[in-house]
Amino acid sequence: MTRWEPGGRERLQQAAMALFQEHGYAAVTVADIADQAGLTKRSFFNHFPDKREVPFAGAKELEVEVVDRLRASPGGELPFDAVIAALADAGRGLAQFAPYAAMRRELIASSVDLQERDLMKSAALADAIASVMREWGVSARASRLASASAVAVFVEAFDAWGANPTAEFGDLMASGAHEMQSIVGHAAAT
Repeated sequence: MTRWEPGGRERLQQAAMALFQEHGYAAVTVADIADQAGLTKRSFFNHFPDKREVPFAGAKELEVEVVDRLRASPGGELPFDAVIAALADAGRGLAQFAPYAAMRRELIASSVDLQERDLMKSAALADAIASVMREWGVSARASRLASASAVAVFVEAFDAWGANPTAEFGDLMASGAHEMQSIVGHAAAT
């Protein structure tokens, strides 16, 4: 094996997801993943801190992209609409993962460790969005509520992509945001 194999991260992801699906998350070791990918265990740890991170590869990059999009947004939109648009735009970049969304959701549902990690990743994304909203002058409470709601729409849209990978991610985001706003509007009116 060469020291720095090209595409190692992607190969590790593919190997891990295939093994998780075949044997279950708990039964798969880092050594199994590395072996399946044709890499060493050490190579695995050059790309991931542990096996729990594999289904969430790219989460930090997504967070950075969303924050950058929000900071570059022209303004004039309602803050929640700007956040939904930034998440929809960033989500379109995940198109290669759409066919795996259902499998990923099933995998996460099968493991308390992965459920915890999923919540942590969603919370980190919501916190980053709320921080930008506060920079815009939105109150801390409203920022937390809006960012958590927008991330919930994003998670549901990504999961819906699993059932319909040919759907346009922006449409899934828009319909989810519309449903959320109609429910929230109805609840506020009662």
